[in-house]
Amino acid sequence: MIQALIFPTLLCLTIATSGGLAVVAASTCQRSCGSIDIPFPFGIKGQAGCAMPGFELICNSTGNSIPKLLLRNVELLNISLPEGQARMRMPMSYECYNKTKHDMDCVDKANLSLTGSPFTFSNSANKFTVFGCRMLGYLGPGGQSAVGSNLTIGCATSCGQGDDLVSINGEGCSGIGCCQTAIPKGIKHYKVWFDTHFNTSVIHNWSRCSYGALVEEASFKFSTIYSTSSNFSNSFGGEPPFVVDWVVANNTCAEARKHLDSYACASSNSVCIDSSNGPGYFCKCSQGFEGNPYLQGHDGCQDINECEDSNKYPCYGKCINKLGGFDCFCPAGTRGDASVGPCRKEFPLAFGIAIGLGVGFGILLLVLTVAFLVRKRKNDIQKQLRKKYFRKNQGLLLEQLISSDECATDSTKIFTLEELKEATNNFDPARVLGSGGHGMVYKGILSDQRVVAIKKPNIIREEEISQFINEVAILSQINHRNIVKLFGCCLETEVPLLVYDFVPNGSLNRIIHADPSMREFTLSWDQCLRIATEAAGALYYLHSAASVSVLHRDVKSSNILLDANYTAKVSDFGASRLIPNDQTHVFTNIQGTFGYLDPEYYHTGHLNEKSDVYSFGVVLLELLLRKQPIFDSESGSKKNLSIYFLSELKGRPVAEIAAPEVLEEATEDEINIVASIARACLRLRGEERPTMKQVEMSLQSIRNKGFRSGTVSPEDSDELQTPQSEGHVDYHQAMGIGINSMANLASPGCYSLQEEFMLSGSLPR
Repeated sequence: MIQALIFPTLLCLTIATSGGLAVVAASTCQRSCGSIDIPFPFGIKGQAGCAMPGFELICNSTGNSIPKLLLRNVELLNISLPEGQARMRMPMSYECYNKTKHDMDCVDKANLSLTGSPFTFSNSANKFTVFGCRMLGYLGPGGQSAVGSNLTIGCATSCGQGDDLVSINGEGCSGIGCCQTAIPKGIKHYKVWFDTHFNTSVIHNWSRCSYGALVEEASFKFSTIYSTSSNFSNSFGGEPPFVVDWVVANNTCAEARKHLDSYACASSNSVCIDSSNGPGYFCKCSQGFEGNPYLQGHDGCQDINECEDSNKYPCYGKCINKLGGFDCFCPAGTRGDASVGPCRKEFPLAFGIAIGLGVGFGILLLVLTVAFLVRKRKNDIQKQLRKKYFRKNQGLLLEQLISSDECATDSTKIFTLEELKEATNNFDPARVLGSGGHGMVYKGILSDQRVVAIKKPNIIREEEISQFINEVAILSQINHRNIVKLFGCCLETEVPLLVYDFVPNGSLNRIIHADPSMREFTLSWDQCLRIATEAAGALYYLHSAASVSVLHRDVKSSNILLDANYTAKVSDFGASRLIPNDQTHVFTNIQGTFGYLDPEYYHTGHLNEKSDVYSFGVVLLELLLRKQPIFDSESGSKKNLSIYFLSELKGRPVAEIAAPEVLEEATEDEINIVASIARACLRLRGEERPTMKQVEMSLQSIRNKGFRSGTVSPEDSDELQTPQSEGHVDYHQAMGIGINSMANLASPGCYSLQEEFMLSGSLPR
């Protein structure tokens, strides 16, 4: 059944004349109902001259119960003259699932019209509130038929069985189990209804009912019992308070003063206030006065005797009351500010000199004390700042996750800033290992003598914070011998610091591109093949073998580090992306390094594992040609390594463009195979490129001893094959590359889009 509480249209508001106001002040008017005061312009219905039109109330008393004050059948809780507001309460609308009928039972309790009355629902004190799980509630002027109007408001909750609602208990509405939203100005009629299609039968079995109404924001705190209770009336009384604004006339203060015979602010010590919630005005007493601004004389606004109320208006000296305020001063023979503290007696000059000399003897102690307090204050500020950063960087959540995960406790640690300062000698510049794309890297020695690399940001930007947090999230889930190991992080700085395994021999880029006269070590061809195979295996693990697929998005030789045994360690996951198991790609902003960046990803924003394959193909070219991805040609112009490689292959064999040091050690077949793998990785269309698993298998086959001697055993041959949908085929045929496939290299014109992209690139970042 739909219950509607609707005010009838009221007469236009007019204020009584001065003679009428005298009647209002008569002692015959009832000015209270139970414990609630009823100030004019309000009054009890039926008592002539005791209320303005539209402000008539009913004092309902049944039996021995406490009388209730009603405004047109809606209970009124209290009235505020200075604010021009009244608090009321009425039942909420609710919708409950009926298991017998397999349908929703709706009861429209929250249906109230104030049209034609001096009252308007307060937009500043109320919020439209919905309780329940997976429920969409509407508030509007006329029910579902008004959907789409400017005054229709929607509020949706989202929760289910097993959700942790206890953590937000008493914290207010956040959308989980409870939703609150503001209402516009000028609403005089509202009705609450629900979208039954938004709910599900699963939610019905756990949280059967949903509720909605206009609720006073200051008196509401969310409780989980609201969203799970099958009968809201048993848990909260079912009648939350709400606030209405009221005015005594529909014109402005400036217009009202022009017609003094109907001007409502009768007291000479009152002021007129224009309503902020629609047309009209109300009155309040001037500062320093209290009482009823709608009445004249003694019943109106009276001067407050501040001197008599020492608790509210303190005065520590002599107090003299005056109209609208008071004077507070120290009497003769004393000095000070009596409104702030007690007055002090004036002492003789000799006594003052004695006090000064005594204070002088304590100056040294005072200076030392101040210095100690200042230092302690600075330390306290630093501690508070670290706590603030720790909370902002979700340190409490990370601690909770680590404590609940035994594996994470052993592998991941949250370091304090003091530990890392001690490990790096307070971030001594002499400990700097280098500056990467996402910050400065320091060498550190922990208290347990582990040597670590600590990444510290050098630019504080929002996107840098996101990249550091992204790297922590990715590395904490990865455990692979060829991927740099994360030991933990520090969250007590504005941007988190990463602590990971120290890799002593630097990057592959530094070694293979170093000036020959300054090289400390030269990698052999066999070592290069092993490093390439290990890096390919690490990328294959990220793409396919990890618990969550990871796209590195910045594969390059400077992100392949070499440990003490020159084993490859893939690093720098600041730009990486996690891919859900049910997806093969994502669309994202372009990010990477020119020279390595996949042209298909650059033009489409379509990121998948083949984008890393393309970048790895450029790394293979660096090993084969020993040139940077963007290098200076003999003519002095900048050239792209991929474009140069594909262009040169059109006119001469790979052996003529390979680096001299490679030709000294590698066989012709090895050079041709590596070139073929690189060419396959650099194909313009991602779907035509091999997977990292195929690349790893091909590189592994080159390192096979049987292949070097020109003979491959049956067992080795099986290892070079990859499963297909119908049986098995030779792996190199599946990739489209092979020992004798150099004749099939790119023909002129097939890489126009790639060339256009590469030639438009600038220097690497």
